[in-house]
Amino acid sequence: MTLRVAIQMDPIEKINIAGDTTFLLMMAAQNRGHELWVYEPQHLSLEDGQVKARARKVSLRPVKGDHVTAGDYETLDLGTDIDVVLMRQDPPFDIAYITATYLLEMIHPKTLVVNDPKSVRDCPEKLFAQHFQGLQPPTLISADPVALREFQAKHGDTILKPLHGAAGGGIIKLKADDRNLDALIELHAAIGREPLVLQKFIPAVSAGDKRIILVDGEVVGAINRVPEKDAVRSNLRVGGTAVQTTLTPRDLEICARVGPELKARGLMFVGLDVIGDYLTEINVTSPTGAVQLKTFDGIDAGDALWDAVDRRLSTGQA
Repeated sequence: MTLRVAIQMDPIEKINIAGDTTFLLMMAAQNRGHELWVYEPQHLSLEDGQVKARARKVSLRPVKGDHVTAGDYETLDLGTDIDVVLMRQDPPFDIAYITATYLLEMIHPKTLVVNDPKSVRDCPEKLFAQHFQGLQPPTLISADPVALREFQAKHGDTILKPLHGAAGGGIIKLKADDRNLDALIELHAAIGREPLVLQKFIPAVSAGDKRIILVDGEVVGAINRVPEKDAVRSNLRVGGTAVQTTLTPRDLEICARVGPELKARGLMFVGLDVIGDYLTEINVTSPTGAVQLKTFDGIDAGDALWDAVDRRLSTGQA
């Protein structure tokens, strides 16, 4: 079955294809004969109940610096002209991001949107993990300075991070006796009104932060992201190094708990972050790691995703 696929993403000309998961997903679709269009979130429109996008048809090739040929802009009715929309723009998860989910919700599931836009909106990545008690380290989400200070006093070394941050941005390790917490709370309050996340520090992070990819609730594979020496952030964008890994019984236990809920919510392409024995985040916006997984283990998460899309469309489960 040939599908017409629109990808909502950041500018395609600027991506680094050597490590870009969106490009891998698109190449897997193109290899199956699917037709591809790309557009940026600001090119979405709602007119008389129709969700439209000013998009360009593209053809891809795995050539660094010459990876895309794009046609002229054309206006697509995403509710009638397109079979599948991939929502793959990077955070920040802000009002513009949330607004895009409202628009795409108007066409889903007639046009299958991956991931389900309502679930993307309802499952902020650090908050959603809180639904699975017993899997997380001790965690506090609050904007209350008193509650944050009490949590630090109770748990000692902690990790402070913005609730809606991404790619390791703004993550700070605080020592048990660190006196900078109040200043950091004030700094974040001056930037915005969102709560902060304070989490008990997991020493096992020195051995890596595992990214486990699930497609339609099923485990596809995993990579490990190892931080630089004396660093606590293992995200690849801030200096972490991807290495091959295997799944432990605890990893599989976590996936077995989380996977069915992902499938039920239409969260078809998800990245779990696991440090040691703990689930720390459930990434539902534009999770990465698929390129490294294919390099290390030969597993193509793009093929797994399009197999799952075919199953949903053929069985009417979209």
